[in-house]
Amino acid sequence: MYNARVKNYQKEALKTRIAGADRYEIIQMLMAGAVERLVYAKVSIEKKQLEAKAEHISRASAIIEALRGCLDFEVGGEVTENLYALYSYMLDRLVDATIKNDTSYIDEVLGLLKEIKSAWDAIPYEVRKETLSQTNAEAHAG
Repeated sequence: MYNARVKNYQKEALKTRIAGADRYEIIQMLMAGAVERLVYAKVSIEKKQLEAKAEHISRASAIIEALRGCLDFEVGGEVTENLYALYSYMLDRLVDATIKNDTSYIDEVLGLLKEIKSAWDAIPYEVRKETLSQTNAEAHAG
């Protein structure tokens, strides 16, 4: 009973955070969620909890797929193409982790994802604000 209440509270808290978040913050939350799921998947493999492993890898894969789907090729150019390829590579490695029950694949994806996340987190607030303002102005003009 207690666990269900905690989960419900966490779900509502997340909805509130998302409702007040800008695009940058949502991507940060997605990346953090993927990292968390990958850590859970790794622990599940180590404990030979294959059903839990499948669930966590599936959720992490869905998040990475969503991140890949958010890429804007018109704006990002070569960086976007490289990120698309990197996300695709990560998804392939997670398939390998699922098939082989090998945590080294998860470690590799975790390392890549953390590197992308740290770069994303390093974008100064002023740059984020300016980019969001430009995007909003373009959306209202078009």
